Amino acid sequence: MIRFAAPFAAAILATGLFAAPLSAEEKSMDRTVTVSATGSVSAAPDEATIQTGVTSEAKTARDALSKNTDAMKTVIAELKTQGVEARDIQTTQFNIEPVYVYPKEGQPPSVTGYRVNNMVGVRVRDLDKLGGVLDQLVTAGANQMNGISFDVSKAETLKDDARKVAMANAKRRAELLATAAGAEVGEVVQISEETSFQGPRPVVFAKRAAMAESVPVERGEQELETRVTVTWKLK
Repeated sequence: MIRFAAPFAAAILATGLFAAPLSAEEKSMDRTVTVSATGSVSAAPDEATIQTGVTSEAKTARDALSKNTDAMKTVIAELKTQGVEARDIQTTQFNIEPVYVYPKEGQPPSVTGYRVNNMVGVRVRDLDKLGGVLDQLVTAGANQMNGISFDVSKAETLKDDARKVAMANAKRRAELLATAAGAEVGEVVQISEETSFQGPRPVVFAKRAAMAESVPVERGEQELETRVTVTWKLK
């Protein structure tokens, strides 16, 4: 029967290879090895979401709202003309706020007008049209561009390849540790998974002047990653 002193047991736990404690009857428990490993695949995005909209100002809240409403109707109509479906246009922000002017120090601010901000998230499913959509948004009156995020529509399916790689990496490491300990890997006891993706940073447009007649957009690639933690019995 094998016993481990506390320092040695802690060292083995740190590597992921450990023996379970003995029972009160001094019967040996199943020995296990637990390993975490990652797997990843690269994929080119095939969709994008634009955060865009219109900010309008006027002397009264009513006038600011009417001005903004007319401008947003034009923007949304142009999006649909560009082939963007209604299901891919969603309001993400709407607010009305007073516009303050701060006079001399010690005097209270005064309201000089009102500002209305209306933002929508726009999903573009054909990235070949993205540059044209950006250009036409500005032409139609959009004066807010808060960024673009790219997505892989079939990310979940593509992650299956990453899962296979992660499992293979985990098993290889488990076998290496088990061999070093004079044991063999047996059946799987437990599997858990974490998934994530690393994509290109959103493209941010700060000014309307930055939008040229032909807007170049680079989609890059996204890294789809999964992490598995697997426990095997040792023989």
